[in-house]
Amino acid sequence: MFRQDRTNPSTAVSTWKGRKDLPKANPSTAVSAWLNGGLAGGDAPITAFGGIVSQYTDSGTTYRVHWFQGNGTFEVITGGGDVSYLIIGGGGGGGGPTSSAVGGGGGAAAIETGTVAVTAATNYSIVVGVGGKTGIASTNDGLGNAGGNSSAFSITANGGAAGGGSSSSGANANGGAGTTGASDQSGGGGGGMYTGQTAGTGGAGDKAGGNAGAGSTSALAGGGGGDGGVGGGVSGTTSGAGGDSTYAAITQDGYATSPMAAGGSGAGYSGGPAGWGRTSGIGGRGMTYTGGSVQNYAYSGAINTGSGGGGAGLSTVWGGGSAGLVAIRYEVT
Repeated sequence: MFRQDRTNPSTAVSTWKGRKDLPKANPSTAVSAWLNGGLAGGDAPITAFGGIVSQYTDSGTTYRVHWFQGNGTFEVITGGGDVSYLIIGGGGGGGGPTSSAVGGGGGAAAIETGTVAVTAATNYSIVVGVGGKTGIASTNDGLGNAGGNSSAFSITANGGAAGGGSSSSGANANGGAGTTGASDQSGGGGGGMYTGQTAGTGGAGDKAGGNAGAGSTSALAGGGGGDGGVGGGVSGTTSGAGGDSTYAAITQDGYATSPMAAGGSGAGYSGGPAGWGRTSGIGGRGMTYTGGSVQNYAYSGAINTGSGGGGAGLSTVWGGGSAGLVAIRYEVT
């Protein structure tokens, strides 16, 4: 026999029976409160599937996170209510590679965050943007590849722009344009250049890429724009750094230690790149050629961060942008 007085002694059994006629129930102890909204009013606890699922407790509240590193479906089985989301597009690929030339860093993807209401017995399509691919052929004059868009709940985070290329004709040296607007923007690609040609400019946008430049015997490329700021331009004999990252609004374990969406660094010919970018080393590092040899090759952006790839030159491989991410979080009651 069910004994509610042993489960919730502050609520009379008559109140529990009153679930059939709520106006007659004790208004201070509604059935919906006892059953977490299961029968009368309020949102029921969410049961859902999809992605990599983790759970953590912060300040007494337990959260469940669905982490999508590729396309999938967020399937709400029961319950409903508000969920938080983090949507990151794919990072742009770095530019490159022809001889005596350098490519710009790829731009970082846009990041979208917020809350949205979900309902029971509903499937929500998740799309995770791919990063701009790497390459070795000097097709399209070395212009990199843009990152793909990510989307969930009819909300889109744009992919990062391509890093500028380099060729003897000077074509496609400008970095790809990032996006603008009231929401978060994707980063512009850094400019590239061929020795003796006009330096490419960084891609336009609210988080623009940096401009390329040249020393007396060098070709130096610009860095890609990051989610946290614009890409760096050439400084002296150093190529531009990638723009800053930001930290993820949702993580798998609740600790804000995951930087996302930094721009890639530009490559340097007879000069050095500015490293991995200004924060946390997640944007791809640009190639360095100095002293008659390649000192380091271009790196791709850190996996599933939406970061841009590093620029390259001298027919070496440019860095690819990293794939994006979609994360969904809600309270577990």
